[in-house]
Amino acid sequence: MKDKLKIDIVSDVVCPWCTIGYKSLEKAISELGIQDQVEIEWQPFELNPNMPVEGQDLTEHIEEKYGLSLEQQKESQQHMKDAGDDLGFTFDYFDGFKMVNTFEGHVLLEYAHKFGKQTELKMRLMTAFFSERQDVSDRSILKQALLDVGLNAEEGLALLDNKEAREEVKSKELYWQQMGISSVPTIVFNRKSAVTGAQPVDVFKNVLQELLETS
Repeated sequence: MKDKLKIDIVSDVVCPWCTIGYKSLEKAISELGIQDQVEIEWQPFELNPNMPVEGQDLTEHIEEKYGLSLEQQKESQQHMKDAGDDLGFTFDYFDGFKMVNTFEGHVLLEYAHKFGKQTELKMRLMTAFFSERQDVSDRSILKQALLDVGLNAEEGLALLDNKEAREEVKSKELYWQQMGISSVPTIVFNRKSAVTGAQPVDVFKNVLQELLETS
């Protein structure tokens, strides 16, 4: 039996293009009918590692970080909403939308990986943040997300104050940064080749077919 195609997705929980990129990849995998031939693992990346506990207003944050005007931001958000709609994902941008710290979300994603629930938890957190107006840095929201995907919330939340669990995430973040990854999503195939950005479904289909034929 052939080895599965290993796909590492380096991304952040609050990255809209990571959500769109994954939904495109998911659709490509589904349309090719190769769900049993691929193995996905999510890798941590923080867009804003120094984001304070209280978060920051999204409009202010994007203007500060990327220099985009309100008009440019609205245009970009509409583009994301349209892309999301095409892929069955809802982006709900609203006045008062805040960018938040995601480190503890990444700790829980490492925990979920041990139980084969990583993708489920990742999508639960992305949906909570982008579609349900929830603060995914809030431990009560994180607890509910764990419960929603059938994980032990008490066990998972205990890791948030566990030095080793926190160091593991920092170590993985550093590994991918040292591999030269500075923007997300970056989708890495068999740790040999990579695609960056939210590519269209057909692009992912072509990449996947080529890799499976040559592996």
